[in-house]
Amino acid sequence: MDTNNSEATTSGEATTVTGDPRELWQLQLQPESRQRIVNKIMDTLKRHLPCHGQEGLNEIRMIAARFEEKVYAGATSQSDYLRRISLKMLTLESQSRTVCVAAKRKRVMAP
Repeated sequence: MDTNNSEATTSGEATTVTGDPRELWQLQLQPESRQRIVNKIMDTLKRHLPCHGQEGLNEIRMIAARFEEKVYAGATSQSDYLRRISLKMLTLESQSRTVCVAAKRKRVMAP
């Protein structure tokens, strides 16, 4: 499989980008797309973590950005990247529901 990818430079010359195919997909993902994904991660985290004021929001933003960066660095393709993030967000949603159900049962069964 050929992993070379040619791009035009500002001078009009073609350059060749070579490297690990697992990293080449990252060149196709725009920074705006990554920021939208961080924002969606933040939305999920805000629903499940206590967030008090601007300081809490900044902490959630940092958590989301670190998580996205870790997944981005470790993913082998864009689909792997999206799958890993989706799976983690679904796990968070599922765990949150389990905790809520357990808390409700505990309140109902309390003497």
